[in-house]
Amino acid sequence: MRIRKQRQSGSNHTIKYYFLIEKEVQMKRKIIISVVIVLIILGLAGYFGFQYMISRPLYEPGMIRENASIDLAPPQQISGDNFWDMEKDIRLSYYHEGEGRNVLVIHGGPGFPIGKPLTGLSSLTDNYRFYYYDQRGCGKSSRPIDRFSSSNFYENTQTLEKTLGLSAQISDIERIRRLLGEEKVILIGHSFGAFIASLYAAEFPERVSAMILIAPANVLVFPQEEDTGLFEEIRNLLPEKMLAEYDDYLKRYFDFETIFDKSDDDLTKLNFELVKYYAAALNRKSVELPESHSLNNGGWMVQAMYFSMGMKHDYRPAIGKVTVPVLVLHGTNDLQSEEVSRIYADTFPNASFKTIANAGHFMFEDQPEQFSKLVSQFLAGTRQAN
Repeated sequence: MRIRKQRQSGSNHTIKYYFLIEKEVQMKRKIIISVVIVLIILGLAGYFGFQYMISRPLYEPGMIRENASIDLAPPQQISGDNFWDMEKDIRLSYYHEGEGRNVLVIHGGPGFPIGKPLTGLSSLTDNYRFYYYDQRGCGKSSRPIDRFSSSNFYENTQTLEKTLGLSAQISDIERIRRLLGEEKVILIGHSFGAFIASLYAAEFPERVSAMILIAPANVLVFPQEEDTGLFEEIRNLLPEKMLAEYDDYLKRYFDFETIFDKSDDDLTKLNFELVKYYAAALNRKSVELPESHSLNNGGWMVQAMYFSMGMKHDYRPAIGKVTVPVLVLHGTNDLQSEEVSRIYADTFPNASFKTIANAGHFMFEDQPEQFSKLVSQFLAGTRQAN
């Protein structure tokens, strides 16, 4: 009898034991499922958060004027000849050609300085002094960022915008204007430099006398219409044997998820790779890339431009308020379509549009005499108007 009771007791303990085990398993299963759900939610939040961060523009017109922490007064100039001091530890390399009214030339790329004076401007040097400078982050100018020690994506993009982005580049133009002693400055912008010049005019319209926009970059509005961007235009002209290689390059070029693992030198080399494909595309249009426009390109500065613009923006309302005289020039052999250049001419209320036949993106080298004639006529007209 006692044995039977012991067996029943043991059986009950066994049942209770297995019940507890099953309950624990179910609890662990719930915990695992909960953790998986949380990870999925966090993953989706991280993904969409990442997409949001790279989509929204970090620069909007008016930000510089509204930001009291940005000091636009140039510091004491201590770097000597051929350098302008912009901020502490930031100086810009520059040179000039000619005598007369000061004109500031803003190079494109982004991040590809102009290695020598534009041939198409050399005949105008009796009346104008053309200043060329390397934008911060490229050429011989300061490169303030080498590597990022932080993995915080948001903080790093903010640092890029403040240090090398559109707000920094536009602020430098205002500092240069003050150093030149011009109440109103004449701006000549090429390609992406024309875009920067346009944003400066939107930020400081009262400080611009006139602007010449040479083959302005197709970045005024994002997203662009299908197959109208520079990278699509290049791909459309590349020979078949280069397409796979080019597509692999674009994957590496637009790999923003691992961007902050790279150094400035890594990005400088990556950005320079584009020259190979760009030159090949130009050859299909019977146009050559000037050698002086492929030297000392930028690294982090180029990425800063992308984060500044984001993947979705429309700067037309801002520049549409700028009433200064604007000349937009387009080369008929440019990779970029005429419609792209006309976006700028149609947006500025006081703009004129001219084409130069048998010229590409670098029309000042392809057809310097025609280029010089159009620029001279435009500047003479604005001088009489003033």
